[in-house]
Amino acid sequence: MASPLADRLRPDTLDDIVGQRHLLTPGKALRRIIESGDIPNLIFYGPSGVGKTTLAGIIAAKTDRRLHRLNGTTASTADIKAVIEELDSFAGINGILLYLDEIQYFNKKQQQTLLEHIEKGRITLIASTTENPYFYVYGAILSRSTVFEFKAVESSEIEPAVERAFTFLERERQTAIRREEGVAAHIASSCGGDVRKAVNAVELCVLAASPSADGGLDVTLDIARQLAQRSAMRYDREGDEHYDIVSAYQKSMRGSDPDAAVHYLARLLEAGDLPSACRRLMVCACEDVGLAYPLIIPIVKAAVDAALQVGLPEAALPLSDAVILVATAPKSNTGATAVWEAMADLQAGRSGPIPRQLQNRHFDGEDNDHKGQFYQYPHDFPDRWVPQQYLPDALKDRVYYTPGDNKNEQAFKAYWDSIKRNWGDQHSGGGK
Repeated sequence: MASPLADRLRPDTLDDIVGQRHLLTPGKALRRIIESGDIPNLIFYGPSGVGKTTLAGIIAAKTDRRLHRLNGTTASTADIKAVIEELDSFAGINGILLYLDEIQYFNKKQQQTLLEHIEKGRITLIASTTENPYFYVYGAILSRSTVFEFKAVESSEIEPAVERAFTFLERERQTAIRREEGVAAHIASSCGGDVRKAVNAVELCVLAASPSADGGLDVTLDIARQLAQRSAMRYDREGDEHYDIVSAYQKSMRGSDPDAAVHYLARLLEAGDLPSACRRLMVCACEDVGLAYPLIIPIVKAAVDAALQVGLPEAALPLSDAVILVATAPKSNTGATAVWEAMADLQAGRSGPIPRQLQNRHFDGEDNDHKGQFYQYPHDFPDRWVPQQYLPDALKDRVYYTPGDNKNEQAFKAYWDSIKRNWGDQHSGGGK
């Protein structure tokens, strides 16, 4: 069985790698390191299909070291020991270059097995991971390695690679392959920055192409759409991309950009992540709009309930309305700030007994010389308000809530300022 087209087309020089210009352009640090031939321990971090494995192979070819490839999902401690045993053989006389793909699947003990040989320089490690290495790679290995982050490749850089793949298959099959206008661009834009996925999609399109009367093959845009659909979604609910998308989703609503907010909503829904879309929407309504438009909370809750009731894909309809409403609503985080500051005081140990007049008891022990609860019921007073202490003594002058400058909060502030001013006037001789 022939290997996938992406493997048959794998670049063998730095200049042939698609994308990663921030790492591989002449003069960049990683390129200089590779060209020096003195390779340190490296960790390549980034999404799949963007050149990590290809670059490791090119590095191995530029050194005199024997290359071993292991995958963290399948390799065992015995596989690592087999590599170590080779160090004392003729094959490992110049040292070994170990490419460890998906290192995040190696447990701490497996990673520690490599540590001694990495420290002595007998094994040069090039590890790759799609997860944040600062969370998933054993600290001792991380401290002895240099991390380089790979990026998803722009569609403008992938499109020439797609065209090269079609040309390669024409030569390989000795058959003319005609592409409808827009085919290469669609494949390039639908692969989510994954070059391998784009190149393999080319092969699928050729396999599904219709024979033409002259013996060639016709690849239509419809075929490309069928075979490349949904692949633009690079998404893992447990990975960095999940947190990046939900972060961008909430920040776009907070930043009052409805277009961006709807875009990230669509990305969540395309990935089938309805719970995250609903949860972050509710949080944003409460945290970022809040008291500037208090009615938004039941409105958004109703939209979320409707979305959960109808499910996908129809859930997009009430959620889109609610997301646009949150994005375009006036903003205030005064409620959120108030409770965060109150929680910070508690976590710092700033608290105290609840004032006697607020306690839920109506008698005093014999040891209390000043008996009585002394609670004043606000509804018994004009304007339903009377000054009394509610915070504990240790915090009695603490201010958590400061009204925002929006219409709602300023109206409430004006109302209470007036009532308190009237009370002061009445009890200082200024009233009737």
